[in-house]
Amino acid sequence: MCGIVGAVRFDGGAVSRVRIEEMAEAVHHRGPDDDGFWVEGPIGFGHRRLSIIDVGGSHQPMQSVDGRWTIVFNGEIFNYQQLRQSLDYPFRTSGDTETILAGLVSHGIRYVDHLVGQFAFAAFDKQTGIVHLVRDRLGILPLYFRRSGSSLLFGSEIKAILAGMDQPPSVDYESLGAYLHGRSVPAPFTLFEGVRKLEAAHRAEVRPDGTITEQVFWAPPEQDESAWTAADAVDAVDQVVTESVRSALVADVPVGAYLSGGVDSSLIVAKAAGLIGGARLKTFSAGFGDPRHDELPFARQVSDHVGTDHHEVRVDARDLESLWPTLTWHRDAPMSEPADFAVYRLAQAAREHVTVVLSGEGGDELFAGYPKYRAAQAMAAASILPGGFRRGVGEIIDRHLPARLARARIALRVWSTADRDEQFRAWFAPFSAQERAQLLTGVSTRRTSVAAAGRSVDPIRAMLLADLRNWLPDNLLERGDRMSMAASLELRPPLLDYRLADLAFRLPSSVKVRSGQTKWVLKEVARRYLPANIVDRRKVGFRVPLDAWFRSSLRDSVRERLTGSGSFVADTFDKDAIHDLLDRHDSGRFNEESRIWTLMSLEVWHETFFVSTQRQSS
Repeated sequence: MCGIVGAVRFDGGAVSRVRIEEMAEAVHHRGPDDDGFWVEGPIGFGHRRLSIIDVGGSHQPMQSVDGRWTIVFNGEIFNYQQLRQSLDYPFRTSGDTETILAGLVSHGIRYVDHLVGQFAFAAFDKQTGIVHLVRDRLGILPLYFRRSGSSLLFGSEIKAILAGMDQPPSVDYESLGAYLHGRSVPAPFTLFEGVRKLEAAHRAEVRPDGTITEQVFWAPPEQDESAWTAADAVDAVDQVVTESVRSALVADVPVGAYLSGGVDSSLIVAKAAGLIGGARLKTFSAGFGDPRHDELPFARQVSDHVGTDHHEVRVDARDLESLWPTLTWHRDAPMSEPADFAVYRLAQAAREHVTVVLSGEGGDELFAGYPKYRAAQAMAAASILPGGFRRGVGEIIDRHLPARLARARIALRVWSTADRDEQFRAWFAPFSAQERAQLLTGVSTRRTSVAAAGRSVDPIRAMLLADLRNWLPDNLLERGDRMSMAASLELRPPLLDYRLADLAFRLPSSVKVRSGQTKWVLKEVARRYLPANIVDRRKVGFRVPLDAWFRSSLRDSVRERLTGSGSFVADTFDKDAIHDLLDRHDSGRFNEESRIWTLMSLEVWHETFFVSTQRQSS
């Protein structure tokens, strides 16, 4: 992967090359191997390269042989070799970037429909004067932009845009409600005022007069009308997973894989190990020294079963506190998940051996792997009771449920929500609607929705579509990209190959949740390659023991930063609610780690991008 930046002026003025260089330097970590710049009047592109394919060539920005198209590209096109065979073009390199250029010359911007891979790019069409911004179908790779006055800035990360701004950034207070709802802000918004995310599967046309129009170029297909047998579904998924992993192994540099010991990463490792031949696949795992959440023994078992060259790294509270500001800077946002620290340490360890790693993101969101999918039908049926009644009952019971009934507390919160959109997001929401309203007293917020694409009569499919629209790109993939790129490591999630996503959404929900078993069809595939205890064990997830850390080594720091003088959280939200939250957790009878984490991450983000900036400019 790489870092791309650029600027477009609409007033006829020339873009500053120095400004483009400064923007590119802000994302140096995304591409330490090479840089390149191109400025032509009101358009300027910059590039930082992490060399993966055609290592010695494919310098960017790159122009087509006829001079019409100029591209700056981040990502990998896995089917580029096949595409080149059908393009009548005088290729000068052996890489995938020029393959896109050749396609643009022959077919125009709609050529993106032919690309298999993960990508975000900007392409300037000299003939029309239009700059095209494009982001891949699942949102694996990021792309941000900011339209202000007579110019537009874009970049792979927000910090590149900040580097190109004349004025310091401002907090988008209207997005705080959305952040408290899900620990991330749904596209197209961010916590920085005026900075927007290009949504997954979207392409934007930036015209010379400053007009910006966006179009969707891919959407999940409808469920097949023809009947699927369970056996046919397992065979089809097995075949496409194999092809997805095979595609993700395309590289001219060493490739490894993360191995958590869960079904998804273990299946990918088993497939990859069987496809690479020759040297053993290198795998990487992280542990926390807490037996409640430590999956290292399972990862070792899979490594022994498949035969990989396995490496482990351990993470503790000192990593979290020391790395929090640094990784927040890389994230461009509050750290949405505590496990991000482990992912970063994992990326550091992997980068010592490989340049690319395969990861397991996407299996849960495509094949209904979370416990909430098992409850989808029941929740839909139970929600026929009036919303006001459900809210009232939920609020009465909620505050009295002890930590050991955490799962019941989540289910109760979901059931007591007012509408489907709220219900979809409540499963992962740290704060309920009532708690958000109390915290945000006096703060104007905008309403965001993730359910517009999920108005299906099938509750499981509706939930999957909602997660595909928000939870996956705005949380899981955004953090995965940043934590790997912080270590200059390319991350590839084979289960998010759009061909597998197409198949997953064509399959009926009955093969995803079957006889109470979540992710049934993918687990049946995994059963062909992995020990039964790996496939059948209870899902643990990548957990960090925050509950204990917030009562011990991190307790004083948390209380000072959330309630002390100069605290953004204390000055913005209701102070009594914050004190009550901390006291409840300290009592040991309740586990408020998710809420405390959410507020602390916001505080560290504000310190990193606003307080530190003010100190540097003073």
